[in-house]
Amino acid sequence: MLDIAADVEGRRHEKFHLLVARAQKAPPISIAVAHPCNEVSLESAIEAARLKLVTPILVGPAHRIEQVARDCRQDISGFEIVEAQHSEDSACKAVELVRAGRAEALMKGSLHTDELMAAVVARDTGLRTARRISHCFIMDVPGHDQPLIISDAAVNIAPTLEVKVDIVQNAIDLAHALGAQEVRVAILSAMETVTPKAPSTIEAAALCKMADRGQIVGALLDGPLALDNAISPAAAEVKGIVSHVAGCANVLIVPDLEAGNMLAKSLSFLAGADAAGIVLGARVPIVLTSRADDLIARLASCAVAVLVAAARRLSAAIG
Repeated sequence: MLDIAADVEGRRHEKFHLLVARAQKAPPISIAVAHPCNEVSLESAIEAARLKLVTPILVGPAHRIEQVARDCRQDISGFEIVEAQHSEDSACKAVELVRAGRAEALMKGSLHTDELMAAVVARDTGLRTARRISHCFIMDVPGHDQPLIISDAAVNIAPTLEVKVDIVQNAIDLAHALGAQEVRVAILSAMETVTPKAPSTIEAAALCKMADRGQIVGALLDGPLALDNAISPAAAEVKGIVSHVAGCANVLIVPDLEAGNMLAKSLSFLAGADAAGIVLGARVPIVLTSRADDLIARLASCAVAVLVAAARRLSAAIG
């Protein structure tokens, strides 16, 4: 008799394992790890290096990093350590490594996200580009046939329409880097009809028209869509919504950070989903990990950075 519970558990993390395997086919990237001064962050860098995803440069107080390595019985003798005095200094020096061309990505260690991002967005010494910086969750949801990209649930609190254009484009570019054959973007709201009483519906409609006019490229967009008719073909059919996105979206753009954070955490804690995280829009991809993440989720975040870096190299080579 088939043990359904065991079967579901056996298929957990499947999409993330495939993601790591795909990234292993690309060359490892050099990654500046800012302040890896606890076991979780150091273990993530070490394991990603063991899988030949990255070549870490550890940035922080050397004596603390070495003590953590001893405590968790890890050998870091083969890794370069760049001395920094404290967490803010670690963030600044990690960013300097990127600006000097020595690192193709950043990785958050045991410092606050705000400390790392402050160094990234610093006007004269940071890693800004013309594109707005935004965060994407890549969700491996048990029972769902494809990963879901959710943006933005961690950086932009109440994005304007102008900011949402960059949020959408960053997510589309990520989906292509991850190998999506067709990118289908649902602009989410609480309803699927446009009404002035819900500004998110008006912005959703505007984003779709901007895609029609070539201001957003590389994907099919539809919105406003409620969550159910964005990802469930049955819900879309019941509502009579006919589009190439409704019921089969693989990118979900939320109205604001609060909605995105609730959606991602609901999937994680109620549906058992894993979440890899990446920040885009800077000169290099930025890996954000959490102490609560499983190791495979942390490694998946590194794999995403590898694939984004590989896509950027290819784009630069082409033109």
